[in-house]
Amino acid sequence: MAADPNAPHPDLLTRLKSYEGHPAAVSAAGKDPVNLPMIRHWCEALGDAHPAYDGPDAVAPPTMLQAWTMGGLSGHPGRSPSYDELLALLDGAGCTSVVATDCEQEYFRPLRPGDEITFDTVIESVSDRKTTKLGTGHFVTTRTDVRVAGALVGTHRFRILKYAPARAERKTPPRPRPVVNRDNAGFWEGVEQHRLLIQRCTACGALRFPWLPGCARCGGPDWDTVEASGEGTVHSYVVMHHPPFPAFDPPYAVVLVELAEGVRMISNVVGTPYDKVRIGMPVRLVFRSYDGDLTLPVFRAAAEEAVV
Repeated sequence: MAADPNAPHPDLLTRLKSYEGHPAAVSAAGKDPVNLPMIRHWCEALGDAHPAYDGPDAVAPPTMLQAWTMGGLSGHPGRSPSYDELLALLDGAGCTSVVATDCEQEYFRPLRPGDEITFDTVIESVSDRKTTKLGTGHFVTTRTDVRVAGALVGTHRFRILKYAPARAERKTPPRPRPVVNRDNAGFWEGVEQHRLLIQRCTACGALRFPWLPGCARCGGPDWDTVEASGEGTVHSYVVMHHPPFPAFDPPYAVVLVELAEGVRMISNVVGTPYDKVRIGMPVRLVFRSYDGDLTLPVFRAAAEEAVV
């Protein structure tokens, strides 16, 4: 049996696991003391108006714990190389994407304005190879211990997924379905029977297409139908290049066919390259099924239909 080209190198997991317990930051210090402006911005952003976070005896919202450890774009001077090495190793294995998945926090005492924090971060765990909807990769969990004056005030576990993005399977979407209403239902019932029906006014005999509730010539509301012979010619056409529609593969020709009965309808010429369609080309009606349950009237070049 051939080896799976996408399988990880057998030593990769061992190398990843070797980083467990390594420091990611050592004796790093918060860039700012705990302060009221940051607390106020946090509470305004989250819509949290609890009185404990305002006034002379204010404390910081517990969930701000990570905010005091963030280093911004320049990072922290206490950052160790181990975490960057681990991420680079995953990048080299094809796990180039990252998404934060969850965090866990423990609080031992509230943080108050003026508290200056220090923290240490350790690479707590690297998971086995996991397959998710996003792709295949490894969960990396870090644990940060936050201290004030050497005393532990909180712990923050943060987990990311470093993964190789899954290749989305391209599926051709189904064709748009026609809007069937009481005015055109008879036409689509005929199409299901492989019959192209044209409305005929019973008052003046005028044929009309597409189907309408009344006669455009005399206004008469009553009608019956005649079945088209299927003979026609290309009266006009356009070649669609842009914008692309999901169910169609451009370029393709959209044609206005003049039926032998004198009415015109928009459709496609199948079996003929778009650049071979010409005005005046004789065509013949055929019915084609799409997506298993949709039947549409389309046309073939009459010369090709004669050969078939």
